[in-house]
Amino acid sequence: MPWDARFDNGHPLAGFKPSVTPDDLKAGLPDIEYFYITGNMEKSAALETLSALAQDIRLDVFRMLVRAGPEGMTAGEIATSLETRPNTLSNNLSILAAVRLVRSRREGRSIRYFAEMETMRGLLEFLMQDCCGGRAELCQPLLDQISCSC
Repeated sequence: MPWDARFDNGHPLAGFKPSVTPDDLKAGLPDIEYFYITGNMEKSAALETLSALAQDIRLDVFRMLVRAGPEGMTAGEIATSLETRPNTLSNNLSILAAVRLVRSRREGRSIRYFAEMETMRGLLEFLMQDCCGGRAELCQPLLDQISCSC
């Protein structure tokens, strides 16, 4: 179904046209969004992702969510475990979410967070693409193990 057909005259978004079409994904999206859609991380997206992790609390949060696995953790559980203020945690979670290292799901009055392992896998693929003397296929089994349903 064409994009326009989803928004008929009775819909509140009637006449809405997306600003980004599939043809200009590469040119029209920030690199981290392009990675999220295509799975191909580029240098600037890798730098954004590494930058998001280059802070004590954010690194601790990501590692904690990796340990939590598919159950994730609520913001309150994370704040209590790290002994940090909720507003400080909220800011750091927003930074991690902006580069797609975490995702969230609302559960009533709380928000549950999960590690986004595909982004980490994409980052590691980018970092290891020239490993082993340019024979990245030798590292593929390691990368395959990183994929999980977290």
